[in-house]
Amino acid sequence: MAAAASAVHASRSVVNKVFAIEQAEGVGARVRRSIGSAKLRNLSPFLMLDHFDLSTRGTGFADHSHRGQATITYMLQGSSQHEDSEGHSGTIEAGGVQWMTAGRGVTHAEMPVHGLGIPDPKGLQLWVDLPKEHKMTKPTYQELGKAGIPSAFPEGPDGPSEIRVISGKSYGVESPVKPLGGCWYFDVQLKKAGASVFQDIPAGWTAFLYVLSGKVKVGATPEAHEPYHTLVLSSKSNEDGVALTAEEDNTRIVLCAGEPLNQTVFQYGPFVMTTKEEIMKTLQDYSMGINGFEKAHVWKSKIAENLRRSMGMD
Repeated sequence: MAAAASAVHASRSVVNKVFAIEQAEGVGARVRRSIGSAKLRNLSPFLMLDHFDLSTRGTGFADHSHRGQATITYMLQGSSQHEDSEGHSGTIEAGGVQWMTAGRGVTHAEMPVHGLGIPDPKGLQLWVDLPKEHKMTKPTYQELGKAGIPSAFPEGPDGPSEIRVISGKSYGVESPVKPLGGCWYFDVQLKKAGASVFQDIPAGWTAFLYVLSGKVKVGATPEAHEPYHTLVLSSKSNEDGVALTAEEDNTRIVLCAGEPLNQTVFQYGPFVMTTKEEIMKTLQDYSMGINGFEKAHVWKSKIAENLRRSMGMD
């Protein structure tokens, strides 16, 4: 039983709490940004966390380039199309994930799917810094539909809790996603008030929670945390994971943990390197269309054609 197992572990606790305020992003999109905002930076290896809402028609993210990080898009509701300069394309539906490692350079577009009877597209996008030795690796892409993401059931399939293992390991279940660098990503669903799980986290890793719905208690503290808050967890040597307990029915939390990187972060928009000189070289490569950006100025996605026209980009 999950509750019994948690009694023999030492749980991490909340050391920082940030409310993700809704703001405009892209064209017509609304996002709640916590990591990457002025209130929460330097959370290595994590660079940005956006809880996005693409409900408005005509919204989206037209062709743009990345270098030096991985972007993970997890759909919570509705669908989103994607297309990139490496030839990957498809549709991510609710419960599916797209894990794109930009490496030395890739250009892509992300567009919501709207239509009669189709739920409004909503989801999460997480940016994870790449170890400096992988910054200039060839771009890679991994996609899993809802059925491809395995679930762990701490108290059995009929129990009150489910952990969707987007990456990493939980209760003996391992995701097929293989990131560059250590990164675990879980969708924790506690269906009944009082349901509790203990999720292992590697020692020394940075970890945070993002509350999607309901209320959750962390560790032994009585405070219940509400939606749209990002909770940074402690990392003491004796803490081997985190205990989560639902205060309400249908409590849902995203839990991420990553191996911190011993490197500096120099970021210019969607380009993330380790020195100012590397950023200047990236901007030069992008301008000249070389070293990973050969298609940046000539490739055009099909899915963003109408949006580009409305923005005067074609």
